[in-house]
Amino acid sequence: MDFIPQFGNIAFTLAAFVAALSIIVAIHEYGHYIVGRWSGIHAEVFSVGFGPVLISRTDRHGTRWQIAALPFGGYVKFLGDADAASGKDGAAIDALDMAERRRSMHGAPLWARSATVAAGPVFNFIFSILIFAAVVLFTGRPAEEPRVGALTPLPPEMAQLAAGDLILALDGQPVEVFGDIFTIAESLPPAPSVVYTVERDGAVIATEAAFPLIPLIETVAPQSAAFSAGLKQGDVIRAVDGVPVFAFRQLRDAVATAEGRPLRLTIWRAGQEIEVTLTPRRTDLPLQDGGFETRWLIGVTGGFSFDPMRDRVGVFAALGHGAEQTLFVVRSSLSGLWHMITGAISSCNLQGPIGIAETSGAAASQGIDNFIWFIAVLSTAVGLLNLFPIPVLDGGHLVFHAYEAVAGKPPSDKAMRVFMTIGLTLLLSLMLFALTNDIFCP
Repeated sequence: MDFIPQFGNIAFTLAAFVAALSIIVAIHEYGHYIVGRWSGIHAEVFSVGFGPVLISRTDRHGTRWQIAALPFGGYVKFLGDADAASGKDGAAIDALDMAERRRSMHGAPLWARSATVAAGPVFNFIFSILIFAAVVLFTGRPAEEPRVGALTPLPPEMAQLAAGDLILALDGQPVEVFGDIFTIAESLPPAPSVVYTVERDGAVIATEAAFPLIPLIETVAPQSAAFSAGLKQGDVIRAVDGVPVFAFRQLRDAVATAEGRPLRLTIWRAGQEIEVTLTPRRTDLPLQDGGFETRWLIGVTGGFSFDPMRDRVGVFAALGHGAEQTLFVVRSSLSGLWHMITGAISSCNLQGPIGIAETSGAAASQGIDNFIWFIAVLSTAVGLLNLFPIPVLDGGHLVFHAYEAVAGKPPSDKAMRVFMTIGLTLLLSLMLFALTNDIFCP
């Protein structure tokens, strides 16, 4: 009966993928729909999914809203469209009078058509910005004041500071802002404990507590060696190949030195000690400046031995953070694509539907907050992909609109059919290439 857990994992992964994709597609298509309606273009059908219709209703504007059986996409069919890709139905257009033709996608003014097409990707970006902003509004940002917030669960032999302690010095080196703790800790030799000078209950005292940057797992990357090995947030790594580690950088150095050799980790988890063997993977990491670096990684990030106090963030600051994060995803995606084209990084970084589904399931398995963050990242990626100048995608339609603005007339119907065929071939080829990556890449 070993297939039952495996089937459960597949079902969970599929459900997470469908949920993420349905939300993102609904946001994207709603952008087309609502801006089209504001621009005077009538939407006949708003569909989440393809194929046989499961549920439908028609609203007072005459739009049929439906959920279809195949939940792997969606579309808005406007008046005069021949298909979900907004191909022109010439016969239907010819049968419309002037007033009705104005309400069709192909008879509306150029500005209305362009705004309607661009709205899908724009709504994806807005959705991502709002999610990233909401996360910061809810969790706040680490305060600059070096004060201890909540305590992290640690092995009992690891001495800890007290919640509310104001850290004045670390191993004799003064601490003025929270970032100083990270800088000083990186320069200190790893040790089971270090001396903190803190202000506690109005008195200044010196106390020993755990190394600030202990090998504590704060996040586990989906589809990483750590995720496959079952490592979890909150795990504390005590030893690598039997050698005790006290600082996260010791784990980082051990992974880099192994260069792909399997490592045996001794882990403390909720009062129990377990051993896990995993193999680091060669990974291409995006940099803030838009470049990439290739390193051996197991797919975890470290955390402090205590949580910092957090400051509330205003709405505008949160929106600014959301825009910055969305822009970073866009820059990283474009940089990654360019580096793959030039051969600077592996083309295996391009995921197909199987890889995205696995990442969806992995993110969902780590909690609703990770899943929501993943949806925001994927929404940005979907918006960006749709802006590529490939016929059948929104970016391709915008290119045709740009041509019409310059030439004074749209491309001929024959040329459009050729371009659409080419675009569909390119898109299917890209999907097939990504799918082979899912199957054959390590």
